[in-house]
Amino acid sequence: MISGQIIPSLTVTRLSIVRIQSSSKGLHRPQFSNGWIWMIDMSIGLGTGKILTVLALRADHHALASDAPGFRDVHCVAVAVADSWTGETIASFLDRVIAVTGRPAAYLKDGGTDLQRAIRLLGEEGLSSPTIDDISHTIANLLKWWYLDHPLFQTFLSACGRVSANLKQTVLACLVPPRVQTKSRFMNLHRLIIWADQLLKLSPPGGARKGSMLSKLRECFDLLPSCKAFIRRFRDDVTPLLECQRILKAEGLSHRTMAQCEPLIDAIPTAPLRREFRACLESQLDTARSLSLDAIGLPISTDPLESLFGLAKLHGAGQIKDADRTAIRVPALCGIPTREEAQQVVGVSVAEQDEITARFTSLTKQRREVLPHPDRLESLTGSQAHVELVPSAQKRSNHQKILQFPVTYRETRDPHVSHQNGHG
Repeated sequence: MISGQIIPSLTVTRLSIVRIQSSSKGLHRPQFSNGWIWMIDMSIGLGTGKILTVLALRADHHALASDAPGFRDVHCVAVAVADSWTGETIASFLDRVIAVTGRPAAYLKDGGTDLQRAIRLLGEEGLSSPTIDDISHTIANLLKWWYLDHPLFQTFLSACGRVSANLKQTVLACLVPPRVQTKSRFMNLHRLIIWADQLLKLSPPGGARKGSMLSKLRECFDLLPSCKAFIRRFRDDVTPLLECQRILKAEGLSHRTMAQCEPLIDAIPTAPLRREFRACLESQLDTARSLSLDAIGLPISTDPLESLFGLAKLHGAGQIKDADRTAIRVPALCGIPTREEAQQVVGVSVAEQDEITARFTSLTKQRREVLPHPDRLESLTGSQAHVELVPSAQKRSNHQKILQFPVTYRETRDPHVSHQNGHG
């Protein structure tokens, strides 16, 4: 299912091919390269492959829509899988894409060092564009900076693990803590904090009757009550941060939304967190001014890309979450399929599709070949070819130059203005 429409799985690969090919035919136009923001992120699948994806979102999205960007608002510019990505290889990949489509108005990314280095290297080649930091990662990094070395942090995590073990397989199993992955832990640590705060509130001061549910619950608490001060402080810090995040994701960063966030920022109890968060937003607001988006709203979240990774792994890739099979589906999951695209999909030949899919060997195929034949185990050695879908250059564009994309009330509010998918 793509944007509410069902598309046969055999058609997905061809739709991805059509959409990437369209990038070389029309997306190098000044309107695209100067009025669009590139979301860049990486994701892993099963195997050695790591997926690098570039999505394009209209810079003036918040003037055209009243909600946060979603699947239908983005276009996949390029996607590729490699055993590993470094700042140098990412910069080289982006340079090839820029040569066809032109430079974006800005890059929207997380705080990964490899992505930062890649953009810095492009700047050294004269291909710089402003950068925007994803608001979720910004908040997570600030919380990590302040709380990682807190004396009760590790005690709290260990206590949560033991409480979870105590509650499982009991009548109190409905109270087990939410699962928070070790990697990028601070992206979702607030869920664990909120759970712990609510759990402790189930145990009011005073004695508990022997054999009662309250008595059984208290037996499962372990050291969690000793972390009350840490839990409350974290909760009080993260609550206004999350409310700011909700506002900025839905409406973008502008003078208006910054004013909405000011009272929330003032409510953050920890002064260093309050100061650093305000400084981050003011820096991003300077970027919005440079793009003439400070009155409209600067897109500040990579959620559409994160969600696309999850959707691509969930649908069509099978039980084995093969990075290559996942990557080849990403372009097809963006936007809304149009009649013109349907006609182009029909026109894609089997040979053209095989040219793309034959470049990589899926993990499912390797599994079928090796498990029944132990003598073929050594065939898995060596580097594996991976998927790469990038727009091809018929004529190299003048990507050294970025023209300013004018954003005016008349233009953005005109009912005839349409999205890249052709829908107003």
